[in-house]
Amino acid sequence: MLRPHTAAPPLPHARWWRAGVVQAVSPPGVVDLEPGYLEPGLLPVDEVRPLYAEALAEFGPAALGYGANAGAEPLRALLAARHGCTADEVMVTAGTSQALALLCTALGRPGRSVVVERTSYDLGRMIMTDHGLRLREVDADGEGVRPRALDLALAQDDDVAFVYLTPTFHNPTGTVAGEARRRELLAVAARHGVPVVEDDAYAELGLDRVALPPSLAALAGRRGVIRLGSFSKTLGPGLRLGWLEAEPALIETLTGRGQLVSGGALNHLTSMAVTMLLGDGRYDRRLSWLREGLRLRRDTLVAALRAGLGESVSVDCPAGGFFLWLDFGPRRDEAALLAAAGRAGVAVAPGSRYGSAAGTHLRLAYSLNSPDRLAEAAARLSAAWRTEETLR
Repeated sequence: MLRPHTAAPPLPHARWWRAGVVQAVSPPGVVDLEPGYLEPGLLPVDEVRPLYAEALAEFGPAALGYGANAGAEPLRALLAARHGCTADEVMVTAGTSQALALLCTALGRPGRSVVVERTSYDLGRMIMTDHGLRLREVDADGEGVRPRALDLALAQDDDVAFVYLTPTFHNPTGTVAGEARRRELLAVAARHGVPVVEDDAYAELGLDRVALPPSLAALAGRRGVIRLGSFSKTLGPGLRLGWLEAEPALIETLTGRGQLVSGGALNHLTSMAVTMLLGDGRYDRRLSWLREGLRLRRDTLVAALRAGLGESVSVDCPAGGFFLWLDFGPRRDEAALLAAAGRAGVAVAPGSRYGSAAGTHLRLAYSLNSPDRLAEAAARLSAAWRTEETLR
């Protein structure tokens, strides 16, 4: 049963939401706007609990066997139907992080380059550099990578493994590339013969009820584009479940690697459980409810920051995803802003973590806290940053 967003009683298992059980927990008294997590009250414990029993009743021993290397066909077929491709173009993964790591080994090798936006997902960058790949940053604007900048980068480097893009609800900036921009970028990559990896982790979290452009993968017919999707942001990261869309030949190559030949599908039972949720409309009802909750949180944080900071900071309102990207211009000092936020008991993410964009930026997540906590955090930050500005 989905609870109204205005009524969020204490969770009965709150004692387990602590370090050593979950990945990161802020200290008492700190409002954490740093990580891209869902608030515990937004995680669908009651919805997920019966899915495993349903899957075991439906699939029996097949749910506990080694899954097909590309993932169970029932889930791949449902994903293909949602995204306009065929089941042969879908591979089940353990989320976008695992998929990206797999692509780094399949498409790259130490010393090769990956073209990324000057500001881009920090942990994705870490996965790539962990595999010995070199990041080549290119300029971007309000729609993401500039086609001319991409063209120049690919012309200057003949050893690029792939181009890594997040055209929909970009992390960290929240931007969305229009269809014309997407087609331009695809044309540039195709002309140079370089594949594009499209990280679409937030694509189903549009909050403004407006139509989004087709994915890069859809526009390209999956030719030369590998699209990464995830249930981590819509259901919960603990499921460790996502998918990858690509040409059948690449899917065959990826599923023929030793890890999958040895162990079969990743998180097979979980994929069977999510199949039950995806197949009868419950997942879409979940998405509608989640979007409502995220919209309320986004609007609360944006309004409170704008009221408290006025025109001293640029606070864009993203059309979806989890994050606000604050632009302080070139004259404010990132370290001083972070220190002031810390003294106020609010954790925020430094913009420098995401690349080398000009100016001073901070990323704030609105997904992890209730509207009341977000309003409190905005009040603390506004006071702290106004004080910091007067002391400069």
